[in-house]
Amino acid sequence: MAYVISDACVSCGSCEGACPVGAISQGDSQYVIDAGSCIDCGSCADTCPTGAISQG
Repeated sequence: MAYVISDACVSCGSCEGACPVGAISQGDSQYVIDAGSCIDCGSCADTCPTGAISQG
């Protein structure tokens, strides 16, 4: 199951650079993960300073 970003996201952008497949992009109010592209590696969750990313 793909990772998701919660409302705790502060739009710092650290997750976008950590994603090896480019599945993360800036959304309207926070970053979002494209579930179809996510490979469930967890790299984004490991870099999130607020803990806003978890498996959906």
